[in-house]
Amino acid sequence: MQFPFPALLCDIGGTNVRFAMAHAPGARAQVVGLARTDDFTGLVDAARHVMREQPLAPRSLVACAAGPALGRTLQLTNADWRIDGVSVARDLGLEQGLLLNDFEAMAFSLPSLGAEDVRAIGPHAPGAGCRIVLGPGTGLGVAALAEIDGRFVAMPSEAGHVDFGPVGAEQERLWPHIERFHGRVTSETVLSGPGLERLYAARLTAAGAPVRRLTAAEITLAGLREEGEARETLRLFWRLAARFAGDMALVYMARGGVTLAGGVLPRIESLLDERAFRESFEAKSPMDALARSIPTRLVTAQQAVLHGMAAIAAQPERFAIDYGARNWR
Repeated sequence: MQFPFPALLCDIGGTNVRFAMAHAPGARAQVVGLARTDDFTGLVDAARHVMREQPLAPRSLVACAAGPALGRTLQLTNADWRIDGVSVARDLGLEQGLLLNDFEAMAFSLPSLGAEDVRAIGPHAPGAGCRIVLGPGTGLGVAALAEIDGRFVAMPSEAGHVDFGPVGAEQERLWPHIERFHGRVTSETVLSGPGLERLYAARLTAAGAPVRRLTAAEITLAGLREEGEARETLRLFWRLAARFAGDMALVYMARGGVTLAGGVLPRIESLLDERAFRESFEAKSPMDALARSIPTRLVTAQQAVLHGMAAIAAQPERFAIDYGARNWR
C-alpha cells in the first residue's frame, strides 16, 4: 500500500476547507490554501481552485471531513457536500486517495503532536492506554486512538449526538430555554459554534433580558473584549466542554489522555481557567479518582490534523485502516 508523492492533504469542515501539500515521505505538511465550504460545489471544485496556484500537481490525496465515512464516500453533516472518492480520483487525475472522518483523522494525528502544538491543562503525565480527542466546531467530534502491536487503531464516533443534560442549579435554570435541535438537547446542541449561540440566548432568556441574536463569532469577540453575558457564556462553554470531556474519558477509559481540539476552544483559550476545567472534568464520583489520573491538553496548532494525514501517507503500514475497502484506486 503506497500513497505517491506529492500528496495533497485536505481538512474539510462544515465552514472551512484547509489544504496542504506534503512533497515527500516524512516532510511536514505545508498549508497551500484555505476556502469556505459554501463557496464551492464540492471537493473537486475546491481542490482545482487551490491547486491552480501550485507548481506541482498532486499524485494522491488524503482527506478528512466532518461526517461519517462509509468506505469511499462521505456526506458532510453540516454542509451539502457529498464526497465520492472514486469520482474525486478520476476527476483530479489522482493515483491514490483516502477519505477519513475528521475526528478519525484527528485521532490518527495524536502521535504526531509535539509540545509546540498543544497546551497542557493541568499536570500532563499520560499513562499507557487509550487516548481520545474531542472538539467543538461547526459540530462536535469525538474519536479514540489505541495502539496494538505497533499499529494505531482509530475509533470514530458520533458521540456529539448523545443526549446532554444539566448539572447544578445554573444549568438547570438554562436548560428549559435552550433551543432544541431535531427536538433534542445533545452534547452538540450546546458544544459547537451554533451551541454557543444557543447558550447565549438561553442565558438572556433565563435572566429575563431581551434576546439579542449574535453569531458565535460575535459572542466570542464580545466575550474576549469585556465582562458581560458573552464572557459568562464562554466561561460556561469551557465548563461544559470539561464535563463532557470527563464523561468521554470514562467511556473510553482514556488513561493515555484527553486532547481537546476543534475550531471554538483555541479561539477562547485566554478564558480557560485550568482549575475550574479540571474540577468539572474530575467531578465523576464514584470514579473521580480515575478521572483525576487522566491528563488533558488543548491543541493550539491549526495544522495538526494535516500533519497527521501526512504521516498516514508516508507510513500507511503504521495505521490500521482497511485500505482495501477505503482506497480510491
